[in-house]
Amino acid sequence: MEELFIYNVLVRWGHVLLGIVWIGLLFYFNFVQTEYLKIADPDAKSDVMKKLAPNALWWFRWAAFFTFLTGLILLYFLQVLATTEIIIGSIMGTLMMLNVWGIIWRNQKIVIGLKEGDAFAAGAKAALASRTNTLFSLPMLYFMISSAHSPIKSYFMGTPATGTDPGYLGLDFLIICVAIALIELNAIYGKMYPVIASVRSVITSSLVLTVVFSGIAFYI
Repeated sequence: MEELFIYNVLVRWGHVLLGIVWIGLLFYFNFVQTEYLKIADPDAKSDVMKKLAPNALWWFRWAAFFTFLTGLILLYFLQVLATTEIIIGSIMGTLMMLNVWGIIWRNQKIVIGLKEGDAFAAGAKAALASRTNTLFSLPMLYFMISSAHSPIKSYFMGTPATGTDPGYLGLDFLIICVAIALIELNAIYGKMYPVIASVRSVITSSLVLTVVFSGIAFYI
């Protein structure tokens, strides 16, 4: 029992640490590197893409993967108490990880010259997925944190954790999942809308999305 407790604590610690690295690099790419490259001299831009970006992308994609893996261990193998919030946060986190490996990294390999292709088109696809991950990041973090401190509905292996919980994922969950799906579909097939195009707009939109999702989860 003590070994399981220690293992649980270590996995939780690793999950949080890796998540900090992942989201920190996500913010770095969106708020720092991208903005710098817009104004950088050609030589400086070339140096970033050849030397800095590949190293940062290595840490970025593997931090994303192992954040997901440790979360999976916590949720499914250690049977951590599941809540409406943790399930919603896990859905967004999983989509974000898939965006990293399936869209961002695949297209960034073309942008930084590791793979042949249309660098302009690849850059646009990677940028849209990266902005989408930034949009998801604040509500994802909110739901992950609130799940431990102020859960709305709790579930454990499909059974209500308290006598007052309804024990099902209701209309609030469905509405939020539909919204998440529409946002993700835009990341795959859509375009860069003004609400996420700039640093200010994506931060504002992410905050608004957090308020909207939390309001739906609380009031519906």
